[in-house]
Amino acid sequence: MEISHADLELIIRLTAAAILGGFIGFERELHGKVAGFRTHSLVALGSALIMLVSIHIFEAYKGVASVDPSRIAAQVISGIGFLGAGTIIRSGTSIKGLTTAAGLWTASGIGLACGLGYFRVAFFATAITIFVLVVFSFVGRRLGARDV
Repeated sequence: MEISHADLELIIRLTAAAILGGFIGFERELHGKVAGFRTHSLVALGSALIMLVSIHIFEAYKGVASVDPSRIAAQVISGIGFLGAGTIIRSGTSIKGLTTAAGLWTASGIGLACGLGYFRVAFFATAITIFVLVVFSFVGRRLGARDV
């Protein structure tokens, strides 16, 4: 079975999403967070897949029915909100998991960008996310922040 150029492009988009989401998850894993490498990687991969399906549906029904490919992608953002909410734990006056929830939500956006083939934006978003997680955590510890 020969892989076509179009199939290779899809594989690249999915792989990029999994790797970029994994980078964010790796940072979370280093800090002992439950939602780490695999979780973030799968969220980004799943988001890329959903974006590709959205594009395919749009192309398949072009001229036959009115289809908006952004509607499915918008549901990813809502769905990840529920997944992220499951990572947030309140204990007395302390709240844990907000950064992990935000990381999952960001990984879904990176996955959507990869699914669309918007690699430059996905790469920069990943780099900025890791910068925020690493540098802001360091600065926060120095300043005595509670959400580190």
